[in-house]
Amino acid sequence: MRCVIARYPFDLTKGGVLDSMKGITPEPVTGESVTIGRRRYPVKQVGEVITRQDRRDFSGGEVTRAMARLGFTCHPAPGAEPAPSAPAATPVETASALLGGTVITPQDG
Repeated sequence: MRCVIARYPFDLTKGGVLDSMKGITPEPVTGESVTIGRRRYPVKQVGEVITRQDRRDFSGGEVTRAMARLGFTCHPAPGAEPAPSAPAATPVETASALLGGTVITPQDG
């Protein structure tokens, strides 16, 4: 599969990534990560190994997209789960708020 990481094109295969990461000890995961084989690696470490470029030259998103397209399981950063949002206001409540009224939420109710 052809992909662009840090403005350079790479032809990556799942087998090639597996071979490149064979024997590499995973660093502690603090951000986004990808599971390769039975191990979980930080995406920046994977990007550095497969591209032979400095980690500052590419983003984690570029590597995550490439690994996902190759079929590897990618994980978000720990604690990056979105916070539950408040229930949406109804159209009448929104119009009332726009006209200067107050919005009554279920907690106020």
